[in-house]
Amino acid sequence: MKILITGANGQLGTELRHLLDEKKIDYVGTDAADLDITDAAAVNQYFTANQPEIVYHCAAYTAVDAAEEEPGKSINYKVNVVGTQNIATAAEAVGATLIYISTDYVFDGTNDQMYTEATPAAPKNEYGRTKLAGEEAVAKTMSKYYIIRTSWVFGEYGKNFVYTMLNLAKTHDHLTVVSDQVGRPTWTRTLAEFMTYALENQVPYGLYQLSNDNSCTWYEFASEILKDKDVEVSPVTSEEYPQKAYRPRHSIMDLSKIKATGFEVPTWQGALHKFMAKID
Repeated sequence: MKILITGANGQLGTELRHLLDEKKIDYVGTDAADLDITDAAAVNQYFTANQPEIVYHCAAYTAVDAAEEEPGKSINYKVNVVGTQNIATAAEAVGATLIYISTDYVFDGTNDQMYTEATPAAPKNEYGRTKLAGEEAVAKTMSKYYIIRTSWVFGEYGKNFVYTMLNLAKTHDHLTVVSDQVGRPTWTRTLAEFMTYALENQVPYGLYQLSNDNSCTWYEFASEILKDKDVEVSPVTSEEYPQKAYRPRHSIMDLSKIKATGFEVPTWQGALHKFMAKID
């Protein structure tokens, strides 16, 4: 099978490459320097020439606060909407299977219950709106696809909350972290493993939600990350830590559908422990 990874040098793309290397599975990886996904002609030419059969679409614009600038015209829109439509159109033309990564930010965060795949989406920030538009482009265009919503992503190969906390702890003896936003952390390794699992086990096509199991606040997440460090962590409210983009207060996604495939979902605590052991 000819495998293409877009965004191959990003946090998830790099994790996926390492996993495929372990499995001794060949692939081709592209990034913005190799393939401009916002250029429809370039994408179509690449797919026609290379005929990929599986496309892991990891390329995305993920600067959530910066995405609030120039709605509909920004890099956020061009990459997450135009780029995804271009990839979907080209993938369908060559009969490929597409795996697209989305986000819990497609929800408004006001639901007290877990969000299922059937819960109506209602994004309240520009990043969430463009990722939902990407979902719609994939579902409308593709015959064979997986849309995987994830949340609070951390991993070895990029900037993320875990590294931010660890770095701050080196220079501060006291940190404050938001305690009124609840969700589920996701290790890139877990996400990459399901992406390959879905194909290897012929999981039915469609929309899935994946994070690590159990839920927490950002404060609880930070406290676990720093439990062995000489730093005090205190809770604050979202109002005390204003950000440009709206953050969902409650974005716990239901994992029942993904568990029904037979995929074992580790807890976020277990995933974090394994991750910390790798980077020590």
